[in-house]
Amino acid sequence: MEAKLAPPVFVEVGTGAPRRIAVRQRAGTGPGLIWLGGFKSDMKGTKAQALDDWAQQSGRAYVRFDYSGHGESSGDFGDGTIGQWLEESLAVYSAFCDGPQLLIGSSMGGWMALLLAREIARASMIPKSGHRFSDQIMLNDKTTKSLAPLAGIVLIAPAPDFTEELMWKNMSPEVKSEIETKGVWHRPSDYGDPYPITKTLIEEGRNHLLLGNAINTGCPVRILQGAQDPDVPWQHAFALTHRLPSDDVVLTLIQDGDHRLSRPQDVARIIASIEEF
Repeated sequence: MEAKLAPPVFVEVGTGAPRRIAVRQRAGTGPGLIWLGGFKSDMKGTKAQALDDWAQQSGRAYVRFDYSGHGESSGDFGDGTIGQWLEESLAVYSAFCDGPQLLIGSSMGGWMALLLAREIARASMIPKSGHRFSDQIMLNDKTTKSLAPLAGIVLIAPAPDFTEELMWKNMSPEVKSEIETKGVWHRPSDYGDPYPITKTLIEEGRNHLLLGNAINTGCPVRILQGAQDPDVPWQHAFALTHRLPSDDVVLTLIQDGDHRLSRPQDVARIIASIEEF
């Protein structure tokens, strides 16, 4: 019989009406793992749960959470933006991650992982007397905590800049017009109900685009990409590798892999990448 999942703890993020972000943390040795999920995914998904099982067996520290509008966190999915979800990722990282960490980002979570890595790299170069948000994260209880260093990054079908490169640039004039005039378009999905794609999501996402410049992660990067992925073409992952200047970048192309990469053999590859660190 499957064990009942313990309830999450919550961290409040944002001012005014703060978002309640659901977090599950497993204590263990390092480098710690933090799961950054995909667009409309949650921390109870196949890969996130499989990594929790592996972390338990291996004695590794592991943190997973839901963005606002996802899973057990508060908020509406249609109100979310890349910047808002990055703010939540930073807050969870600061509050729950100690010592060297391994970022594991799936799909949109790959974009989050790279943005988070950039914030961590910036923080390491800023004097502690500085006032940048990325130096120390101010939580709602007024406490601050410096950002833990990175041991590495594992990206699964990473989708940096997807709102622009994979959505907006590929939308028909009719869809673009609907977004511009109505503020939202409901995109059909193979994974459930249609996804609301808002004008705010598209426009705010342009503040966080990465692929136009070099991406300095400051740590090794492993990328797993399915060649049969209908959502994030393998060419997108290949383009990403050219923006990662580190020599320690490995792209694994899984010839029969889809977008989810949730099959047992795919999960085994993900775990093998994690075990390198």
